[in-house]
Amino acid sequence: MKTIHLILWGSVAVGLILFLWLNIFQDASHLIEDGTSQNTATTFIPTFSLTDHQGNVVTEQTYRGKWLLVFFGFTNCPDICPTTLADLASVMEQLGADAKAIKPLFISVDPDRDQMETMAQYVSAFHPAIVGLTGTGSQITETAESFKAYFEKQPQESAPDGYIMGHTSAVYLISPDGVFIRTYSYGMSPEEIVADLQQKL
Repeated sequence: MKTIHLILWGSVAVGLILFLWLNIFQDASHLIEDGTSQNTATTFIPTFSLTDHQGNVVTEQTYRGKWLLVFFGFTNCPDICPTTLADLASVMEQLGADAKAIKPLFISVDPDRDQMETMAQYVSAFHPAIVGLTGTGSQITETAESFKAYFEKQPQESAPDGYIMGHTSAVYLISPDGVFIRTYSYGMSPEEIVADLQQKL
């Protein structure tokens, strides 16, 4: 009888461990990809080498000393990208003098269409502080992997050139020393982002 009890309790323990792994650890691995996370337990230092909308080659080292707000998207994006960039513009305006410590970066996941000139025209419609970054396909892939971000080309007949780009919708907050701090999920208000940033500045 004692042996049966031990087997039963062992089965319960194994089941509990499996449940926790599936529902906590597995979910955590996708927090950044789907953009639903506000905070994650994983810290990392993203790296990149891209071209900004003025033709300058920049890396993560270029922006050391600044808090970075990094968003992945594309200029033909119908909704998420313009909404997010408008929110980032509002964040910069609301920060006032504190905005000098922040640099918003918009990284294209559609390098075939988003050349330097296209990026320059696009970001200038939102806020002068926003920097548009693009590069080769391999550079964009390496950058996205470094940020643990997701993107993929998706066919859509009604879209320009017959496709759109699925991508992570979250905004990444990177510290002045280049460490990932958290993400701001899509739909989070500029006021909430500003309040969080002011606590960190």
